[in-house]
Amino acid sequence: MEIAMQAAAGNSFFNGLSQDQLELILPLFARYSAPAGTVIFKQGDEATHLYLVQAGSVAIQYKPYDGPIITLSHLQPGDIFGWSSVVGGETYTSDAISTADLDALRLLGSDLVKLCRDHPDTGSAILDRLATAVSPRWTYARQQIHSILESHSQA
Repeated sequence: MEIAMQAAAGNSFFNGLSQDQLELILPLFARYSAPAGTVIFKQGDEATHLYLVQAGSVAIQYKPYDGPIITLSHLQPGDIFGWSSVVGGETYTSDAISTADLDALRLLGSDLVKLCRDHPDTGSAILDRLATAVSPRWTYARQQIHSILESHSQA
């Protein structure tokens, strides 16, 4: 828990959580490191972990069955990815690739679901943070899709 507590100290995701809430959530996290260029998971892989970027960067990419790869977002410290593991998805819906040496915290989505079930107030606070962290990404994705459609209509 000490390692997770130290890692969480500088991460805004944990700001505003009570000491009791931190004591419930932090033991679920483990450190995860990967060099630049590592495929952390691929679209279609079993969705097991939720990741919280501590240092480095990650590209989230989506490959439609009938089109080119779309980069949905570039994640930086404080950002979260792998949320398919907590929203009931059996598989990840996109690829995650480290674009710089990555230092992250990760937890099993099933552990977070259990925490939410066993401690609804803490679960609600965590899920609110997840929703807030993920929502801005859709704007960037829409911009890219629009750009691809424009390029096809001009061809």
